[in-house]
Amino acid sequence: MIEVKNLTKRFGRITAVDNVSFTVNDGEIVGFLGPNGAGKSTTMNMMTGFISSSEGTVVIDGYDILEEPEKAKKRIGYLPEIPPVYGDMTVSEYLDFVCGLKKVKKAEKKEMIEEILSSVRLEEVKDRLIKNLSKGYRQRVGLAQALVGHPGTLILDEPTVGLDPKQVLEMREVIRGLGEKHTVILSSHILQEVSAVCDRVIIINKGKIVASDKTSALSDKIVGNRVMLEIKGGEEEAREAFESLEEVVSIEITPGEESLEITAEGIEGADIREALYEVCREKGFVILVMKPVDISLEDIFMKVVDGSMEEELIKAAKAEAESEAAEEEEESGEGETEEEAGEESKTEITESYSADIYTAEIGEKIEIIRDGEEPGAQKGEASEEAAEEEEENDGDL
Repeated sequence: MIEVKNLTKRFGRITAVDNVSFTVNDGEIVGFLGPNGAGKSTTMNMMTGFISSSEGTVVIDGYDILEEPEKAKKRIGYLPEIPPVYGDMTVSEYLDFVCGLKKVKKAEKKEMIEEILSSVRLEEVKDRLIKNLSKGYRQRVGLAQALVGHPGTLILDEPTVGLDPKQVLEMREVIRGLGEKHTVILSSHILQEVSAVCDRVIIINKGKIVASDKTSALSDKIVGNRVMLEIKGGEEEAREAFESLEEVVSIEITPGEESLEITAEGIEGADIREALYEVCREKGFVILVMKPVDISLEDIFMKVVDGSMEEELIKAAKAEAESEAAEEEEESGEGETEEEAGEESKTEITESYSADIYTAEIGEKIEIIRDGEEPGAQKGEASEEAAEEEEENDGDL
C-alpha cells in the first residue's frame, strides 16, 4: 500500500506540488494524469525518494520514504521517463548488474533474471547490446530493471512515450500482466492507455489533485442530466412535450426512418431520466432506447483541468454529504425537528467546503478540503518542530 499525505514540493517561490494526498491499495493499477507541468513527475520523484519533499510524507508498506529509505525503496520498482540503461551492456549483463546494485542473493540471480525476461518478453534479445535495440525494447529493459528484487510497487513514468502503436499495445499487455502481482502507478499523457489499463485515475493540475476515482464514477456525477432517447412518435408532439419539462434546458431531435433520436439536457445537477419516462408514458411514446450520454476520459480530463467540472463535483459532494447528514440525524434520534436538523446540516456544509477537490481512497465520494483547517494544523506542527530544533541547537552550543 502507498500512502501519500500532504505532500508538498517548493522550488524557490514556485510550488510544484501543493498538499497532495492519496492512497493506492495493494493490487491496484492507478493512472496518474495531468497536463505538462502539473507536477506528476515531481510527485513520483518524491514517492521514490529521488528528491525530498518540502512537506508531507510518503509511506510504502508501512515505511516512510525519508525516515526508512532503504526498507521503503526495496519495495519500489521505478521506471523514469528516460530508462536508466547502459548501451554497451547486453540485456542479461545489465540485469545482472542491477541485481548487484539491489543486493539480490547470488543463488537467486539466475532464476530472477529469467523470470523477468519472460514477464516483459525480452528473451529473444537478452544477449544483444542495449544500444542496438529499438526504442520499444529499451523501454522494456527499463521496465525489467524496475522488476529486479520483486518489489511490490511499480511506479512507471510515461512508460510508452515515443513508442509506435504496435509497441504501445505490447507494453499495455505487459503492464496489465504485471498488475496481477504488483501495485502499479502509471503516469501517462495517453488517455486511451489509462482507460484500457487502469482501475482508477488520479488527475493533478497546477500541483493539486482535482479528481480521484474510477472513470465510471467520475462520469456518473455529471451524466444524469444528459440523456439519449430513441422513441416512436411524432416529431412536433415530442418536441412540445419534452420542452415543456422544467428540468429540461435543451432538446435535439433527429428523425429516423421509423423512430426519433432525442438528446435531452437538463438543468445542472438534475437527473432527468424519470421525467422523460413519465412524459413518454403519458403521451404514449414507445421507448426503444434510453441511456445516459457517455462521457469519455478525455472529456472528463478536459473538464477537470479547465475547471468546468468543478461545480458539478462540488454539488455532487454536497448532495451526498447532506444525504449522509440526514441519515445520521435520523438514526441518532436526539429529538431535533427535521427543520432544525436540515438547517444545521446545511450551515455546516456551506461553512466547511471549498473548491479544492480530492478523494483519499477508491470508491469514496469526492470530498472538499476544509478551509484553513489542515494548513493551520501543518503550520502549528512546523512551528513546534522548529522550536524543538532550536532547543537542540542551543544545547549543542
